[in-house]
Amino acid sequence: MKTKILLFLLACAVTSGPALAVSRTITLAVQNMTCAVCPITVKKALEHVPGVQQVSVDFKSKTATVQFDDSKATANQLTEATKNAGYPASITEENK
Repeated sequence: MKTKILLFLLACAVTSGPALAVSRTITLAVQNMTCAVCPITVKKALEHVPGVQQVSVDFKSKTATVQFDDSKATANQLTEATKNAGYPASITEENK
């Protein structure tokens, strides 16, 4: 009986992990975007971050909107990815 209870609790713990993940959306102000090719580079850099689900880059407003799984990625990882690609960014808006 104790074994069944233990297995049940273990199964609950394992299956509840993904349920705790939350999809978040943030908007980044991106620096150094000076030509039409820059948004492509920024988008690819962000898409390579594990957990990123969707990226939209707007050249005119110099922003990137990123939807990501917060159990796999952090806002810091996103800004680090753009920085490493040559486009430093800062968070302008964060939605949960």
